[in-house]
Amino acid sequence: MASKAYRILVINPGSTSTKVGVFDGETEVFTKNVAHEALKLAEFAGVSDQMPYRRDMILAALKENGVDLATIDAFVGRGGGLLSLEGGTYAVNDVILDHAYRGANGIQHPAQLGSQLAHEFAQQVGKPAFVVNPPDTDEFCDLARMTGIKGVYRNAHLHALNLKETAIRHAHGMGKRYDECNFIVCHIGGGVSISAHQHGKMIDGYDIVQGEGAMAPTRCGAVPVAGVLDYLEAGHTIKEARALCMKTGGFVDLLGTSDAIEVCNRAAAGDKAAQRAWDAMLYQLNKYIGSMATVLGGKVDGILLGGGMVHNKDLVKSIEDNCGWIAPVSAYPGEFELEAMAAGAIRVLDGEEEAKTYTGVPVFTGFDD
Repeated sequence: MASKAYRILVINPGSTSTKVGVFDGETEVFTKNVAHEALKLAEFAGVSDQMPYRRDMILAALKENGVDLATIDAFVGRGGGLLSLEGGTYAVNDVILDHAYRGANGIQHPAQLGSQLAHEFAQQVGKPAFVVNPPDTDEFCDLARMTGIKGVYRNAHLHALNLKETAIRHAHGMGKRYDECNFIVCHIGGGVSISAHQHGKMIDGYDIVQGEGAMAPTRCGAVPVAGVLDYLEAGHTIKEARALCMKTGGFVDLLGTSDAIEVCNRAAAGDKAAQRAWDAMLYQLNKYIGSMATVLGGKVDGILLGGGMVHNKDLVKSIEDNCGWIAPVSAYPGEFELEAMAAGAIRVLDGEEEAKTYTGVPVFTGFDD
């Protein structure tokens, strides 16, 4: 699937660290989780102000491990801060850099440093820089966007990078191309993404930012709107309600922990609340996977599971038992994020795909009629 001729450096900035990897084709030759002190990061007014600090930390780690930038054929960074766009590999341009710098999507997250760092390194050695399937990848079909409230639409906030790479790899293992297959693809970790992929497009999925889909260790998942109104009327703030969607919901709110292993251990020790929360999450996972089968008209080539919680064999068995009648279930524990970024760049360098141009125009702003 990928050439071994190209050496790719990938950069995935997170809240307190930056993951860096070097790949020779599909072969990982170096990875490093460059840790950043929380107190040091707190000195910076905004996320993009951290760029020189993180850059120097990364360069020091690369030098320490004998990685010479001059040997790199392309640089890839996470594409945070961008407006909604079609999936694919994008050449870093001035519009990407501007939107990443200020966080044009309204979300301040270290991922927006990815394209800036990739560009900085690429400029030093005269090589290309890319972003691959950024967080705001949006390929929803029109009907997936609709709600029963005028002017309120469903949005695409999913683990697009890992979801699409898992699908690409699984299709290759079947001897097919991604755009020849239909898959239900899940990322099951601190957040849960459940998505429908039809002929190479992620046409529907549950928004992990705005409170949809299955509950997760840190996310509330779908809840009754009237129940949220009651929650607010009881004295809780809108800020608290929003936090339940991404940080303080799910196991955190129900059990006081985001550690799925702890929840399983507590359940095994007889903690009924932990058992109920775990079983409810599994129930919801299966229910929402089933709903994506209807989106694909029942024509599903596989149900693909990725993310950290897929290491749990009971979770995988639950999905096999309850959803295996839809299509074969395949587990890919962990994630392919670094590999996905490298593979996207290699597909462009190999001529398998063309690099796309980010215009900054969102793929969807509402219906005209």
